[in-house]
Amino acid sequence: MCGIVGYIGNEEAKEILLRGLEKLEYRGYDSAGIALRNNEDVQVYKEKGRIATLRDAVDESAQGTVGIGHTRWATHGVPSKLNAHPHQSTTSRFTLVHNGVIENYEELKRDYVEVELQSDTDTEVIVQLVEHFVAQNQQVEEAFRTTLSLLKGSYAIALLDKEDADVVYVGKNKSPLLIGVSDTANVIASDAMAMLQVTNQFVEIMDEEIVLVRRDEVTIKTLDGTVVARSPYTAELDASDIEKGTYPHFMLKEIDEQPFVIRNIIQKYQNEDGTVRLDDNIRQAMSEADRIYIIAAGTSYHAGLVGKQLIERIAERPVEVHIASEFLYNMPLLSENPLFIFISQSGETADLRGVLVEIKEKGYQALTITNVPGSTLSREADFTLHTYAGPEIAVASTKAYTAQMAVLTLLAVDTARARGIELPFDPLQELAIVANAMETLCGQKDQLEQIARDYLLTTPNCFFIGRAADYFVCLEGALKLKEISYIQAEGFAGGELKHGTIALIEDGTPVVAVATQAHVNLSIRGNVKEVAARGANPCIISMEGLDQEGDAFVLPSVHPMLSALATVIPLQLISYYAALHRGCDVDKPRNLAKSVTVE
Repeated sequence: MCGIVGYIGNEEAKEILLRGLEKLEYRGYDSAGIALRNNEDVQVYKEKGRIATLRDAVDESAQGTVGIGHTRWATHGVPSKLNAHPHQSTTSRFTLVHNGVIENYEELKRDYVEVELQSDTDTEVIVQLVEHFVAQNQQVEEAFRTTLSLLKGSYAIALLDKEDADVVYVGKNKSPLLIGVSDTANVIASDAMAMLQVTNQFVEIMDEEIVLVRRDEVTIKTLDGTVVARSPYTAELDASDIEKGTYPHFMLKEIDEQPFVIRNIIQKYQNEDGTVRLDDNIRQAMSEADRIYIIAAGTSYHAGLVGKQLIERIAERPVEVHIASEFLYNMPLLSENPLFIFISQSGETADLRGVLVEIKEKGYQALTITNVPGSTLSREADFTLHTYAGPEIAVASTKAYTAQMAVLTLLAVDTARARGIELPFDPLQELAIVANAMETLCGQKDQLEQIARDYLLTTPNCFFIGRAADYFVCLEGALKLKEISYIQAEGFAGGELKHGTIALIEDGTPVVAVATQAHVNLSIRGNVKEVAARGANPCIISMEGLDQEGDAFVLPSVHPMLSALATVIPLQLISYYAALHRGCDVDKPRNLAKSVTVE
């Protein structure tokens, strides 16, 4: 993995491919490359590092109206120019890019590949297999189909044939890939954003399908050769949404967008009478389920923990929250009539999709909450709730997280009303208050930047502690800090710190304590005194009305059930400034990818 682009048309492909790869930089990558077909030859350029390095390496004279490109995030073989894509067959006839993981590549290499491989990747085995079957007198399409039928695992593939300038061969299984269509060219992209420069009309490709992409025609087939007809859809993206504008980083821009995202969600899910508007089928599924299972990973898992509390307290439905990668291989005993909720920013998370496939085979219903309505999880689940957050480019999720919590709030409220439960607050009004509080918090950057300077610029580690809903926010705050600043950070329930981890407290160890819940306010402050007595440098973030003298930062007051939406803003900004002043790449932290499309 991580990103694929391709072009076949009448214009020069070089700049289109490079610009497309730049649009995919947000996904995280360690190397990049392009291949251009021109004058019966294929020129390959690839480099370790950023797209800017690749640009410098591409000859100014390089030409071609057909090409493919790739950004790689290492899964097999270290990040290097040698392991970067595209990969070529031994004779250089075939050139290929690939996202995903081929689980049986060692077996295939042993049984079919008789040449010495040049890289350490699983991908190179694929292109050598195509050449192997062509050498056995198969036509290229047949060889491509034969190769894909042997692969086990996930793949999105684009293949060039040096002897045929009129087609790009494409295949997909468990890894996202789209075909963009227009009157003058057709394109290939793992994310529609990469090719909005050419078209906003895209065709979905399903698992175990191949596509013959020509300048004026797109032919979709199943692996057995059956032709499939499928109409394009319009990608509802605005190219201006994926530009930084005046911001130095996408992450800072996306933090600032959160108040507007919450207001957009309110508008999208509000009836004229001020009540919540959700699909009747979702309401029925939520009401009839005897237990709800939230499946998620990373930041979305933390949103799920908040969602569990909201659904249980507001709608009085029992909820379990599971990490997708664990649930897939260690499924618990399920209730008789469960409903599964899958939370994913991209809608392409491989671990979640694995669980979705498993539970659909068992006949259970599934709801996806995602920022990408045309994504795999959205298409394959029974229902979808869109978060309407707009494209999120920074690898570290911010606005998608708060959007997920807002949608979960409305889901809980709608379910409660359907079950005749009287609500303890006006949810849309309280969400509007949250949006205002977010806006205030985003205007307090100077104060939060100073906290980052005071506590985090030289420390090797940091602890976050909270109780009740604040504990869930602490998990997310610790994740944000560690993933972009590389500080070893952990989030704990306040009472758990003394059950072992307090042994790690040393003189000057920063401990960020979140205190927004009245019923545990004194308890968390007691935990702060415990760590301070052992030399910690405590930083208390409290809420107006619960604040005390000496607190480092005080948030505007919001409804305690919705406090997580506001409390996370200071933690996001503190993490941002810690990373910035420690010289880290804020938007593209090392070793991470935006959309985790492999297990």
